[in-house]
Amino acid sequence: MIGTLAGDIIGSIYEQYNIKTKDFPLFTDLNCFTDDSVLTIATIDKIINQKTYKQVYSEYGRKYPDAGYGSMFIKWLNSDLKTPYGSRANGAPMRVCPIGKLFTNSSMVLNEAADSAIVTHSHPDAIKAAQCTALCVFMAQRSYSKEEMENVVVNKFGYNLSFDMDDKRKTYVHDVSSNGTMPVAIKSFLKSQNFEDAIRLSISIGGDSDTIAAIVGGIAEAYYGGVPEHIAIEVMNRIPDDFKNILNQLYEEKNF
Repeated sequence: MIGTLAGDIIGSIYEQYNIKTKDFPLFTDLNCFTDDSVLTIATIDKIINQKTYKQVYSEYGRKYPDAGYGSMFIKWLNSDLKTPYGSRANGAPMRVCPIGKLFTNSSMVLNEAADSAIVTHSHPDAIKAAQCTALCVFMAQRSYSKEEMENVVVNKFGYNLSFDMDDKRKTYVHDVSSNGTMPVAIKSFLKSQNFEDAIRLSISIGGDSDTIAAIVGGIAEAYYGGVPEHIAIEVMNRIPDDFKNILNQLYEEKNF
């Protein structure tokens, strides 16, 4: 969970100003949490406190209205009915990593990920991306190999991972679609050597940097066994107390 927040916070300053290299400072005075972190915390709150996704995404979205949400999500927040709006964007996978951590079998993970997506992002592409992300976290923390994870991503979800990262870095542009985000996110994780390297790779590709890094951060945390202390400390110094309270409640109840 802290891995997702780390990716979001580190990537926050590079979304509008892409940096096409792994050589950059992880944290500056300008790094801050965005909507990826807000809605990831909301997902945790839903699960551990038995709320609904519509309830928590609305509650946290209204509490943090300036976190950088997409225009359709803002309309959803301000509506009375709060019906799904068919988006295929990457707002669904950016918030689901806790599901892969907190559910005990793959069927539950897939069903819960779909439930989390469909309250807003009801397009099949977005639902698929949420399921893929959550299942990758589930597999990573259970010590599946990267080869096994790649096979699932390609054969179950149909993402093309055959591109070269260096070539992709030269041409990749800002793309908030789920289908545009997932291949570069998964490939960044698969090519990484450790947690920090995964974050650096995911941001160096360009595009929607904070969301790509948030997805990668959640998977990498599960796979590499945690977040390095120096990164976790910086993250905790940049999030509000209610985020910390949810994280503390999570770790106390689940005994992580």
